[in-house]
Amino acid sequence: MPLVRIDLIRGRRPDELRAIADATHRALVDVLNIPERDRFQIVTEHDADHVIALDAGLGFDRSDRLVMIQIFTQEGRATEVKQHVFRTIAAELEPLGIGGENVFVSIFENGSQDWSFGFGRAQYTEGLLPVPGS
Repeated sequence: MPLVRIDLIRGRRPDELRAIADATHRALVDVLNIPERDRFQIVTEHDADHVIALDAGLGFDRSDRLVMIQIFTQEGRATEVKQHVFRTIAAELEPLGIGGENVFVSIFENGSQDWSFGFGRAQYTEGLLPVPGS
């Protein structure tokens, strides 16, 4: 059950925003084998001067096509799987006119005890939902 935050610079059409969200979700379904309806995304647009994303010294420039994606998910995925997520998201976004230099992705892991899907209950901990990967 990933929770995905997608931050980008204001100015895209609603269909472009949906295409970015859909492409990101497709990558997670394909690589992490999550169910299609296991989709929780927050898409936030920012004024250009409210986003600062340099190249960390890697020698490339970003543009206003920048997409920053944070994925909050259950712990335990191998480094190779995470790298596959990164590559697949970039590949899914490229046909939308978003080059690799404009794809910034970070994965945050936590445990099943850290999730509540509603009603103030910890559904994984209480056994109401199966813990992914177990």
